[in-house]
Amino acid sequence: MPILIAEHDHIRYAELLREADPGLELRGSDDPVELAGLAADCPIWLGQPDLLANLLRRGLKPDWLQSTWAGITPLLADGLPRDYRLTRAVGIFGQVMAEYVLTYLLAHEREVLSRLTSQAMRQWNNRAPQSLAGRRVLIVGCGDIGQSVARFLAPFGIELYGIAREPRAMEPFREVAGLDALGRLVGEADYVINLLPDTPATQDIYDAALFARFRPSALFINAGRGVAVVDADLVEALKEGHLAGAVIDVCRQEPLPPRHPFWTAYGLLITGHSSAPTQPPLMADLFLDNLARYRAGEALRGEVEFERGY
Repeated sequence: MPILIAEHDHIRYAELLREADPGLELRGSDDPVELAGLAADCPIWLGQPDLLANLLRRGLKPDWLQSTWAGITPLLADGLPRDYRLTRAVGIFGQVMAEYVLTYLLAHEREVLSRLTSQAMRQWNNRAPQSLAGRRVLIVGCGDIGQSVARFLAPFGIELYGIAREPRAMEPFREVAGLDALGRLVGEADYVINLLPDTPATQDIYDAALFARFRPSALFINAGRGVAVVDADLVEALKEGHLAGAVIDVCRQEPLPPRHPFWTAYGLLITGHSSAPTQPPLMADLFLDNLARYRAGEALRGEVEFERGY
């Protein structure tokens, strides 16, 4: 059963998979034309949604597609087939995303950027830092990654709140509410961390009205999807002091155009979609686990329901 690897790092993936199972028949490339020639005889595809979406547009289709990304937006474009099994990458991004979030929470409390500015101006900055203990953190999107981030932050004495598709009890959160409670909870949070997927219900939710409800001292971190934020409204909210700052990892258009207002927005840091890169060894392990499940006719980890988009 040939397996197609559509990845810029396809050689590394092939090495990892062959090391674990020398009997696997693997065909890999990152060239769209070459991939189209290889895909026709491969019932299983592993790789990047952007490369694999191109194959679907050509009329090719697998029995099962394993995405190497947590997000699968390119595969949900209008006109693409949905009569195959699709799994997204799950269980491999939790720690690296938590490390990203913690980096900027601590940087905010310790005023790292302010101290760098003081150093550049040769000014002695001995302003006392603050602590994460007792801070309220709202995690918007309490799926696999959101829950991992929460567990990672809990030992710091943080009060954790969450937003999910439906309200429910979930450790270590004090409250997990539905999306309709977002306006209430952002007004009580010191940090708002967006980890929502891209669905029709999550687009443009961070708009002027919502930013106006933020605490002026709050930091907003978007490591979910760029389409969740109305860009101009965020820039204006920062200018008007509705929130203290923003860390933006994901944008509507990537790379960000040179004239985009984010580049010069007051209090905004761009991190270039670097929050949680896929680590090939972990991704290979997930694929091999799902491959064993696929062959055994069992449920697959991270299987997507096309109707809801994740």
